[in-house]
Amino acid sequence: MSFQESALLLSWAAILLLALVVAGLVRQVHALGAPQGSSALGPVVGGRAPAFDRLGPGLLLFVDRDCGACADVLAAAGDLGGPLHAVFAGAAPDAPDAPGLPGTVLAFERGGLFADYRIPATPFAVLVGEDGRVRASEPVGSAEALRELAPEAAR
Repeated sequence: MSFQESALLLSWAAILLLALVVAGLVRQVHALGAPQGSSALGPVVGGRAPAFDRLGPGLLLFVDRDCGACADVLAAAGDLGGPLHAVFAGAAPDAPDAPGLPGTVLAFERGGLFADYRIPATPFAVLVGEDGRVRASEPVGSAEALRELAPEAAR
């Protein structure tokens, strides 16, 4: 087998491998963008909010101390007004690292509220209305995404 034939065969193998990787990524992105339903992650919009008697209405932000985007989202959430509940998967940041976290701060909720709300990743926002129903539920990867979700709170 010549060098050219070997290089061509190796190129086709690499292209096939890349096609499989892209197909897997497309499947994952499609699953994240799927409409809310019984098999979707996160609470169903319009359904009863778990632990409503514990938290009450407002914006629930599911975050992690080691998540870079979570810090930006938390900072932006403080400017939105309204009740805010920061729900941390593990320990909440220490006061010197995050002075003045807005609203209620709940820590070590990976097996608690994260499981109750079926939260797949952080940061994730859930808006709960006065009636105890979920108004919006979606991942918010940036402060801008959280600001786009904020008008939902006014409804």
